[in-house]
Amino acid sequence: MDTRMDGAVTPNGTSVKIPGITVFSGGTAANSLVDVFNTLVAKRGCQCQLNYVIPISDNGGSSSELIRFVGGPSVGDVRSRLVRLIPNHDTNAERSALKTLFEYRLCSDPLKARSEWLDIVEARSLLWTFISSPKRELIRSILNTLNLEIVKRARPTSAFNFAEASIGNMFLTGARIFSGSFESAICLLSMICSIPETVAVLPAINSNFTHHICAGLADGTSIAGQVNISHPSAPTALPDDTVEIPALTAADHDRIEDANLPGSLPILRRQHITFSKDDEEDLPARIERLWYINPYGHEIWPVPNPKVLQALGDSDTVIYSIGSLYTSIIPSLVLKGVGQAIANPRVKKKVLILNGRLDRETGPKHDAMTAVDFARAIARAGAESWMPKAAEVIMEKGEMEEAKGLLRKYVTHLVYLEDNEQGPKVDVRELGKLGVICVKVHGKTVGEGRRAVLRYDEVELGMALEGIIEC
Repeated sequence: MDTRMDGAVTPNGTSVKIPGITVFSGGTAANSLVDVFNTLVAKRGCQCQLNYVIPISDNGGSSSELIRFVGGPSVGDVRSRLVRLIPNHDTNAERSALKTLFEYRLCSDPLKARSEWLDIVEARSLLWTFISSPKRELIRSILNTLNLEIVKRARPTSAFNFAEASIGNMFLTGARIFSGSFESAICLLSMICSIPETVAVLPAINSNFTHHICAGLADGTSIAGQVNISHPSAPTALPDDTVEIPALTAADHDRIEDANLPGSLPILRRQHITFSKDDEEDLPARIERLWYINPYGHEIWPVPNPKVLQALGDSDTVIYSIGSLYTSIIPSLVLKGVGQAIANPRVKKKVLILNGRLDRETGPKHDAMTAVDFARAIARAGAESWMPKAAEVIMEKGEMEEAKGLLRKYVTHLVYLEDNEQGPKVDVRELGKLGVICVKVHGKTVGEGRRAVLRYDEVELGMALEGIIEC
């Protein structure tokens, strides 16, 4: 009997666990494919588990100010996925209101944003309309927990900047502080928003502490912090004459009391509230490797969230979704044991959905990464977490046969957009030599003129993935 059928029961009446699907992704980009993944698991049966593994190393946006002021993991990408997973809210006023609340960002002016925040925590905001009294008071109690923490930590040299703060991020941080557990905070938001139990959003590292990444370039230089790797920005400071953040030196930063340890790398202590991913400056050379660092810049080897390893053990399909290769996908793969779990023969399909366009991380433009380079980078990251020598073999193009066996442990299929001039070049023949099966998908053009981009058609992508998984 096909164990993937709904209600999976053997002829003798015993139940059979339906293999799950685990998706590695970041936040924003992969949100556009959530419906595709939902449809995939729905066709497998109502008992199929869908797992999203998301890194916690993003130190940009409103998360950067929470990290600077109260510490803890980056919650932005986790929040983004949880809110996107709220069931269809068109016919449910409260779900629609909850989605609006947790997606809401405060004003870009710090003083006006602080006033907005107080209206929300004191229940004077119109955002509470249509949210029932029990949920409103539960959410407010969590937000007030964070508000009290902000008030306690305020110093003459350091005040919290509410500009563009995400209410969902504030809620997750407040819930983590209240419960002492990031996992519990995710569980609470999931319950409030009625997210199905068959969908799990798993932080790659389950921690109450901040984790940073560092990228090593081919020219020997290194870049610390996700924002600096992906989309560097100018520091953001409160428009207050009493707050002065001069040169970026550890000694100067140590005069400011925040959640950072004294002597921490100055580049990791900056505010990155406002940034843009448009017109990004090229990196001076390709990224060759990514690793985690402690606040002083030394390499560390964190352990993954145990539930990530459990999810991989219960899955027969892994999908590397679209998004930033080195800051959304690879931070989860380099964690101890993750690569080994993916390489397990029980995980039969390992599908890379190739990005529709190149970005700062996959350039520079004169030496842009190809689809083969994407596959090699993922395989290297997975191998490096448990067999470093194999990671080097994967990158050696001359050792084709040995590299082929190793690479297929991490990438068996590659899905790409047909006739896409903006994306990485796809050499189907070379990928075939490495044992990777390529599947092309028609795209749809979004935008006009210079802003026009080719994106995956959700229906066609879903059909392609279904064909790969079920074959």
